[in-house]
Amino acid sequence: MSILNVTNLSHGFGDRAIFKDVSFRLLKGEHIGLIGANGEGKSTFMNIVTDRLMPDEGTVEWAKHVHVGYLDQHAILEKGMTLRTVLQSAFAYLFEMEEKMNQLCDTMGEAEGDELQNMIDELGVIQELLMMHDFYVIDTKVDEIAHALGLDELGLDNDVSDLSGGQRTKLLLAKLLLEKPDILLLDEPTNYLDVIHIEWLKRYLIEYENAFILISHDIPFVNCVVNIIYHMENQELNRFVGDYDKFMDVYEMRKSQLESAYKRQQKEIGELEDFVARNKARVSTRNMAMSRQKKLDKMDVIELAHEKPKPEFNFKEARTAGRYIFQTQDLVIGYEEPLSSPLTLSMERNEKIVLTGANGIGKTTLLKSILGLIQPISGSVTLGDYLSIGYFEQEMTPGNTTTCIEEIWKDFPGYSQYEVRSALAKCGLTTKHIESQVRVLSGGEQAKVRLCKLINREANILLLDEPTNHLDIDAKAELKRALIAFKGSILLICHEPEFCEGLVTRVMDCSQWTTKIQ
Repeated sequence: MSILNVTNLSHGFGDRAIFKDVSFRLLKGEHIGLIGANGEGKSTFMNIVTDRLMPDEGTVEWAKHVHVGYLDQHAILEKGMTLRTVLQSAFAYLFEMEEKMNQLCDTMGEAEGDELQNMIDELGVIQELLMMHDFYVIDTKVDEIAHALGLDELGLDNDVSDLSGGQRTKLLLAKLLLEKPDILLLDEPTNYLDVIHIEWLKRYLIEYENAFILISHDIPFVNCVVNIIYHMENQELNRFVGDYDKFMDVYEMRKSQLESAYKRQQKEIGELEDFVARNKARVSTRNMAMSRQKKLDKMDVIELAHEKPKPEFNFKEARTAGRYIFQTQDLVIGYEEPLSSPLTLSMERNEKIVLTGANGIGKTTLLKSILGLIQPISGSVTLGDYLSIGYFEQEMTPGNTTTCIEEIWKDFPGYSQYEVRSALAKCGLTTKHIESQVRVLSGGEQAKVRLCKLINREANILLLDEPTNHLDIDAKAELKRALIAFKGSILLICHEPEFCEGLVTRVMDCSQWTTKIQ
C-alpha cells in the first residue's frame, strides 16, 4: 500500500534547479535512506513533502488519515518552556479532546432527547480514543522516553533555553517518538547525539514497525536501519533495494556500464561523422553518406552526468608552537553553575586529542574556556608560546544574508575575487553556491564555507567542534585525510568513532570530570 506518492516534481531556487521531473513512493513498512551529496536537495525534499515548501511543479499525495512526524532541527523552543512541557506537547491533540469532553459534560445536564443521546455517543467516542492513545498514562510515557534518552538526568522541569545542541536534538526526538506517528521523517537525527544515544536510536529504528524516511551521512548507521535507498544526484531521484553498501555496488556497476556504453557510442559517432565528411560531396558515395547522417540524426546520444566537484582541504601550517599548547590549573568551567570538578590538564605540541562523553557535560564549554571565549568559574588557563589558533564552531550564525564571496572577503579582505572563488571551489562549492547567500545553503555547504576560512589561515593548533556534522561522505573522507596530514596539534569534539580512528593520538573522556549526572 502506497503511503506517499510524489509525481513529476520539479523545484529550484532562482536559476539553480534542485529537482527535475522526479517521482517517489513510500510503501508500508519501508525504511528509506535518502542519500546524496551536500546541496542535492534532501532537506528541500523533506520540506516539500511536509508542506513547508511549495514545489514549482508536480504533486505530493499522502494517504488519508496518515499522521506524519518530522524531526525538524530548526523547531523553535521558547525560553520559559520546560523539558516536560515540550514532551507533553506531543499529546496536545489529546488534551484538546479532553477539553471538548469536559465541555460536553458541562452542557449535558441541560440537554435532553436526541441531543442528549448524541452527546453521550460523542462522549463515548472521545473516551475510547483517549484510552486507545494512552491518555491516562501520559506522565508515565513521558518519564519512560525521557529516561531512555537521558533527558531525566537534565531535570524535566528545567528551562529549554539552557540545553546544548545535542540535548535539544534529544528533546525534539523524544517528543516526536511520543507522538507515535504513522510515518517518521528524520533529517540527520544523529547530528549532536552521543554514541550511547545513537545506539539507542539505532535499536529503536530497527524494531520500528511503521515506515520512515531518514536523511543521514552516517553510513554505518544507515546500513543498520534501512532497507531501501533513494539516491539524489544531478536533479534525479533513483530507487535501490537494500542498504547503502548494496546501493554502492549497483551504483558503481551502472556507472561503469554507462561509461563503457558512452565510449563505444562516441567512437561510433566519430566514425560516422568522419565517413559523412569524406563522402557527402562524392556522387558515387553520397547516398551512403546520407544514410549514415540519418543514423546520426536518429541516435539517442548518451550523456554522462556532470561530476560534482570534490572538496580538497589542505591546512596551512604556521611556525612550530612551543612545547605546551595549553595548561590548566584547577580550572572549573561552567556558566551560572559549575560543569566540572577542578581540572589540571595539559596538551603538548603535535598531540591530536578527541574529547568524548555525553551531550551537555561541558565539551564545547571546555573548548571555549581554553580559547578565552568564556570566563571560567575559577582556576586558570595558560596558553603556550607561538600559537596560531584555528577554531571551527558547531554552527554558523542563523539568518546570515551575506553571500559566500562576502563571507570569505570579511576574513580575507586582501584576496582578489579570483582568489576567493578559487578558495571556495577547492572546498567543493560550485559557482551557483558561491554566488548564493549563506543562509540558503544546506548545512553541509555552510560547513564547507567555514572550513574554507579555516584552511586559508595559517595555524598550528586546530580546535574543532563537531566538524563532521552535515558533511557528505566525500567531504568527510577528505577532511579526515587533511587532518591526518596536518603536522600541528588538534583538539577535536566528535561523536563518530570511525572518523577518529587512525586520526587521534589520545582520547580525553570528559565524563570523568563532569559534575553533570550521566
